[in-house]
Amino acid sequence: MPNPPQSSSDRHQRLQQLVQRLARPIEFSSRDAYAHLGNVKSLGPYISAQVLDALAGDVYPPNVETDLLALRAVFGDFDTLTDLAERRQRVVDAQAILSRLNMPDVFEQKTSAHSAPAELWNLPIQYAKGVGPKRAVLLAKLGVATVEDALWYVPRRYEDRSVLLPIGRLVPGVAATVCGTVARARLSRIPRRRMTILNVTIEDETGALQCVYFNQPYLEDVFKPGCRVMVSGTVVAGRKGWTDLRMDVPQYEVLDDEDAPLHVGRIVPVYPETKGLTSRQLRTLINGLLDQHLEGMADVVPDTVRSRQRLLPIRAALREVHFPHSPGDLDALNQGVTPAHRRMAFEEFFLLQLGLASQQQSVREEARSVRFNTATPLAGRLRALLPFRLTQAQERVLTEIQRDMTSPHPMNRLVQGDVGCGKTVVALLAMVTACGSGCQAALMVPTEILAEQHYLNLRRLLEGLGLKAVLLTGGGTPKTRAAVRKQIEAGEAHVAIGTHALIQKHVQFARLGLVVIDEQHKFGVLQRKTLLAKGYRPDVLVLTATPIPRTLAMTVYGDLDVSVIDALPPGRKPIRTRVFEEPERRRAYQFVQDEVRAGHQVYIVYPLVEESEKVDLRAAVEGAERLQESIFRTARVGLLHGRMKGEDKERTMAAFKAGEIQVLVSTTVIEVGVDVPNATVMLIEHAERFGLAQLHQLRGRVGRSAQQSYCLLLASLAVGEEGSAARRRLDALVASNDGFVIAEEDLRLRGPGEFFGARQWGVPEFRVANLIRDHALLEQARREALATVREDPRLSGPGHRAARDAMRRRWQTKLVLGSVS
Repeated sequence: MPNPPQSSSDRHQRLQQLVQRLARPIEFSSRDAYAHLGNVKSLGPYISAQVLDALAGDVYPPNVETDLLALRAVFGDFDTLTDLAERRQRVVDAQAILSRLNMPDVFEQKTSAHSAPAELWNLPIQYAKGVGPKRAVLLAKLGVATVEDALWYVPRRYEDRSVLLPIGRLVPGVAATVCGTVARARLSRIPRRRMTILNVTIEDETGALQCVYFNQPYLEDVFKPGCRVMVSGTVVAGRKGWTDLRMDVPQYEVLDDEDAPLHVGRIVPVYPETKGLTSRQLRTLINGLLDQHLEGMADVVPDTVRSRQRLLPIRAALREVHFPHSPGDLDALNQGVTPAHRRMAFEEFFLLQLGLASQQQSVREEARSVRFNTATPLAGRLRALLPFRLTQAQERVLTEIQRDMTSPHPMNRLVQGDVGCGKTVVALLAMVTACGSGCQAALMVPTEILAEQHYLNLRRLLEGLGLKAVLLTGGGTPKTRAAVRKQIEAGEAHVAIGTHALIQKHVQFARLGLVVIDEQHKFGVLQRKTLLAKGYRPDVLVLTATPIPRTLAMTVYGDLDVSVIDALPPGRKPIRTRVFEEPERRRAYQFVQDEVRAGHQVYIVYPLVEESEKVDLRAAVEGAERLQESIFRTARVGLLHGRMKGEDKERTMAAFKAGEIQVLVSTTVIEVGVDVPNATVMLIEHAERFGLAQLHQLRGRVGRSAQQSYCLLLASLAVGEEGSAARRRLDALVASNDGFVIAEEDLRLRGPGEFFGARQWGVPEFRVANLIRDHALLEQARREALATVREDPRLSGPGHRAARDAMRRRWQTKLVLGSVS
């Protein structure tokens, strides 16, 4: 629930209370001619916590925010100072800041020109101090093109270098950080093993430490005798025990006196590097940029949202993310869950959700160009042709779709559900409704193979209703494609099924009313834009091949209304899944033979990344021949792959459906759209090569009747990380038949960037936010964004313009967001 608006007098009162709390320990430090200065403990963490809590709870004018941040910086390393004169000066500086904050007109002071927001997003990094053209090229490799990019270039991890151990106090088996001088560096080559070993001896006043680096001969030029270095790693005892200590391949940094305080004696940020640009150099650069440009960083999250969500100002968050003050926060820093990380992650989520909400709003403002009759007799006739009744979940989703189709604005809806839940038949009823209203419908899929399968499955049903379906893909002869286009343009084709070829410039529909996008990979947003550009205003229905985790649905499909078919047809038994490793192959085959003898049918699937990969294709062909000759001699083995001609594929599938083929050897072309109730076994060869969602999709080809079905995973699991990852995927599939559980696990194992596969372009990339870790924050950001767009659909109000402009800069070209003026 939104917080009630706070008056300026309320905020001023809370600021004065804060000043009083801060003043007490500072005044104590200055009493009796600073006699207590050396006894003050934990003043830095106290000041830091008080300031951050105040900044998260209230929105202050820039001058107040600047002074509070300055006060926090004054005490950042206060507790580590041993020089009492320096401590005294810090107290004097703090008292001056508190004096300014205590002035009655502090809320009325004008912001200086220096602190006015600057267009840091438009300031090339090349022109920042200490960069130049050559370093700008290196920064570009890291995705840093502007000063704003650099300030948002967050550390990969943090190291606590606040405690530096003398070498003489090192203990084997314990991780430590030491500083010392390079005494010598000796490079040895072992030609027989094609190996180099660099032994570096580092000394301090208490002892010596050996550091060993393998196959990094260039480090000989780094560890020059006499230079000061810092190394971090786990201590190992040598042959002589505790008097012979070493670190194997420790992290290192060469130190110089000038900027050493930035790199040691504190929690230190470690940045992703590129060749020619080290983490140390990035640390120095970003520290300088913070000093030069932080005052110009605009806060784009509206003040009301910041206050409700208790978010730090962006300037405080940036300073804290790069150079944190409190050593006790190391775990939170490395997990990315500090208040500073939360503030930056929220901004990324909020701007994305603002764009998606604006896109959704723009669709809702479109006037409907076609009218649908949801009571058309064609829908009832189709139901009569179906050999089953719709489930309650299907009926509920169909009602939501029909409500959209009769609303004043075009439909823009996503339907998702588990494999076998019946998404396609719901979409077919919507398409028939469009056709029964005098309109055309289009079904777009990402690949020619899927288009062919949908065409084969739907054509007969549509013909039974007197509707003509056509197939249009990039394949076939030019003459055939031209004939199909002509039928679409003349309105003779009621339903067009195909790939993106359906929306190419030379394809014209007579009266396009509904577009169904079956998305194995996300490609629908661009397609809708293309349709709008051609003058069409169709209803859009998006289907997903497998369930999508909620966080991904909110980011990739956040501009769509969402329906979920959350139940399977009744009477189906859970599919039993088991892993067979290579030595158990004969047992797997024996199980399959038993099922065939019982009169059931079997899929055997070979992995195929691309149909052009001849090696994989040959494996499937040879596998079919071997199985027919040596394993299933009394059964008929068929073969299906994407290189076959359309009529050959159709003939093979018809024979399998009719029970003439008992064992169908296939590539993953049967992943979607095949429904043979008598098929009870799915055997997947080289299951370790498949993604978890794809395995679940393949498993869904069986279990389509009341008979018990099985999924057998034949896998060759390698030793090492790759084999372990494959084992985790297979174990997850064995553990659950629930596609929504599988989807969440797949997201956890692979991460958002790979969830949809290599060709997936729609997953946003975040610099700080993490969809898995920050899922609750994403929900909050979405709620705030939706509320903001409801309040100000054009985002033209004074408090929303900065967010609108930032949203456009960061997301419009990446997500093809709707225009917001």
